Amino acid sequence: MNTVKPIPTFSSGDYNLLRELILKSKNSTNAKEAGLLSQELDRAVISKEDILDDSIIRINSNITIEDVKAGKQMKIQIVLPSAANVKEGKISILAPLSVAIIGFKENDVVDWELPAGIKTLKVIAVSNS
Repeated sequence: MNTVKPIPTFSSGDYNLLRELILKSKNSTNAKEAGLLSQELDRAVISKEDILDDSIIRINSNITIEDVKAGKQMKIQIVLPSAANVKEGKISILAPLSVAIIGFKENDVVDWELPAGIKTLKVIAVSNS
């Protein structure tokens, strides 16, 4: 794996919220994802203002991502675990997919590890309305 992942960016509000969520998830079924999210936060750029560039993925973002190899696109929204609903495309921030892309922005390409191997995802569009 020689691809360099882009550096994620978080608002200080989201950063603090996610740190709290990670602490609460220490012993849960999402402990592994919480650990990975913690690693992402450790290397992230934290924006002092809560105003981030609109193209940056954060909690409640609506995102279109593409599986580069399969050429398939999907639309999801990253939400807090309590609001997750897969049928509606609302994916928990502690889901592996969300951990893989949160903090990144439009046109970033991220490798996502799955049990079946590594998927390359490209962020096509981000909406934060």
